[in-house]
Amino acid sequence: MKEFTYKHPGEIRFGWGRRKEVGEVVLSYGKRCLLVTGKQTSMQKLFKEVEESCIDKGIEIHHFNDIVPNPTTDSVNAGVDIAKSIKAEVILAVGGGSSIDTAKAIAVGATHPGQAWDYKLYAKPISDKVLPIIALATTSGTGAEVTPVSVITNPAEQLKYALVHNLLIPRVAIIDPETTITVPAHVTASTGFDAFCHSFESTIHSQSNAYADMLAYESIKLIAKYLERAIKDGSDREAREAMAWASTLGGLAITNVGVTLPHGIGMAIGGHAPHVMHGEALAITYPEIIAWTWEAAIYPFARTARILNPALEKLSDKAAAQALGSEIERFLRAIGMWMGFADKNVPKVMLPAIANDIMKLPDYKAHPKLADKDFYLELLNKCYPSRK
Repeated sequence: MKEFTYKHPGEIRFGWGRRKEVGEVVLSYGKRCLLVTGKQTSMQKLFKEVEESCIDKGIEIHHFNDIVPNPTTDSVNAGVDIAKSIKAEVILAVGGGSSIDTAKAIAVGATHPGQAWDYKLYAKPISDKVLPIIALATTSGTGAEVTPVSVITNPAEQLKYALVHNLLIPRVAIIDPETTITVPAHVTASTGFDAFCHSFESTIHSQSNAYADMLAYESIKLIAKYLERAIKDGSDREAREAMAWASTLGGLAITNVGVTLPHGIGMAIGGHAPHVMHGEALAITYPEIIAWTWEAAIYPFARTARILNPALEKLSDKAAAQALGSEIERFLRAIGMWMGFADKNVPKVMLPAIANDIMKLPDYKAHPKLADKDFYLELLNKCYPSRK
């Protein structure tokens, strides 16, 4: 076994109905709260419930709901202005990765000189002045409620980067599977595949370790068994609970290990084509990345392939690892995520700019195989044709 250090400073409250504890949790960190959410009509009842839970505890709560998918610097800066004006003591995020990532960036921007964007990828040090963050997750995929990462996009620069610091791990993550019941099928599929990618990439990462592997493979098992069920029937409580736990496990794995090339490519895609959901960007590129990588990470590839298809137990590790490509294709087709760039209306002329940004992010360095920008452009071109 490789030596490792495992750390997670946040508290996790997992289970049906745990959202009702939000007022009590927020009060323990402050009495002036900025609530950060999206504008989804289907979530208005939950947002109201959260507000009332806080008001009942005597908390002064202000609602900021100007969140967009692939959150932008403009959205973050607007939230920062409100947080400063109300002298917020705590930030409460209710939603998926976009809301939670925005809340994390606001917690930095409201307490540090300049803009939150200035602190991307360790460009400037993040201090302990960061406002405490509470996260109530409403999707099962990003794991943002337990990670130290805030991913935001700067439209002017067409770049999608991350702020990274352990102080961005929410002080309390509330994971109530009931909040995911109304999530649409395609969002369930996209976020669910993101959770799969988190777990899988932590097992092939250069810093993979036994503890994170334990979390990651359990997550992969749950996703393989329950994601299709959650997509087909959003009210399937067993499937929703399993996916919520799988997402949490994946988030914990990457918190201590990290992600690899596919996520770096996904970030580059998001910077230039923000209409593409993060899970979609991963689905577009995974087949080609798997086909290129398998010989460099035979054991984790074989283990994941056998989870997706137990019949592969009969094959050698090398044969099972090679078979992961076909298993990923089958899985993506089953969850409605088999797609190419053309299916998402990404102009082919955009691919060189995306390729150019891949190596601006550190994720590719942790991948089992390394290449140059020209190779990555070739890989992206292979991902272009429609798969419909």
